Amino acid sequence: MSITMSTRWAHDLQIPGIVAPMVEEEVLSTEETGRLKQEIRQLLREHNAVLIAHYYTAGDIQDLAEETGGCVSDSLEMARFGHQHSAQTLVVAGVRFMGETAKILNPEKRVLMPSSDAECSLDLACPAQAFTDFCDAYPDREVVVYSNTSAAVKARADWVVTSGIAVRLVQHLRAQGKKLLWAPDRHLGHYVQQTSGADMLIWPGSCVVHETFRAQALVQMKLAYPGAAVLVHPESPAAVIELADVVGSTTQLLRAVQQLPNSQFIIATDNGIFHKMRQMAPDKQLFEAPTAGVGATCRSCAHCPWMAMNGLRNLAQALREGDHEIKIDAEIGLRARHSIQRMLDFAATL
Repeated sequence: MSITMSTRWAHDLQIPGIVAPMVEEEVLSTEETGRLKQEIRQLLREHNAVLIAHYYTAGDIQDLAEETGGCVSDSLEMARFGHQHSAQTLVVAGVRFMGETAKILNPEKRVLMPSSDAECSLDLACPAQAFTDFCDAYPDREVVVYSNTSAAVKARADWVVTSGIAVRLVQHLRAQGKKLLWAPDRHLGHYVQQTSGADMLIWPGSCVVHETFRAQALVQMKLAYPGAAVLVHPESPAAVIELADVVGSTTQLLRAVQQLPNSQFIIATDNGIFHKMRQMAPDKQLFEAPTAGVGATCRSCAHCPWMAMNGLRNLAQALREGDHEIKIDAEIGLRARHSIQRMLDFAATL
């Protein structure tokens, strides 16, 4: 049940303007794809390494992760998997905060990424010093940060959450009488606040992908496909969330595609997830939710440009050369690990 309360925004904050890079996923011939996959398989064995990929990465990378005993999942399960796996090298295909999380939980392991430029707009919009100053201004508030943040921001937090457990964790803290400071995604924060009824002061960041979904265009799409269920990630604007049949994390949206009886789905999240959805529900018809109106160059531009930086070529090079290794200051890592471990311990009770 949604609890209607006014949302408190941190209006006086000046956050960096984020300009997303123009990136296209690599296009390879069938021959080169096969050659690179074979090389990567061999390199993973030689380096006692495991490939951990996010649902938003390219289909070839997702398939290779699963074929080699790795993991394809959301950020929470990626963190769990890397922590529990015996491999001494973790290769994280995703964005920087995911590699940092793997390193924080496994300081004794080597963590590589295909690209050191694979950032996240939410992370970039929440600089550590500005966030620390923000927290210091409200010492009476418990600090809860979304996983899409830097190691330094996690180190300043009391709790880290993923979208899959955010509502339940905040409900838990509200039951204890806690007032909260939330960062960095304002849309997810608003959704969590409205659902939980918690007293939250919210940092005004947003995801460059989910921010662009448009409610008016989605209404028109629903009219065109009246039998379609609308699945929405809670990083989307409130007006889009209001039109959803299911609101949830990537894992929760995948489950909905499998379990709901609808034959058609309109999906408001990064279109990288369609690869796994089609594998899990091949009989379902999937449509991308619209991201812009008249004059747009695409009907839906819903793909993270930083996720698109992950490719088979730079994945192979990272393993060959040890490129893009994640390193984290020991003190920051120790403090960040505490807030992440609290998340994992809480998730284990659900």
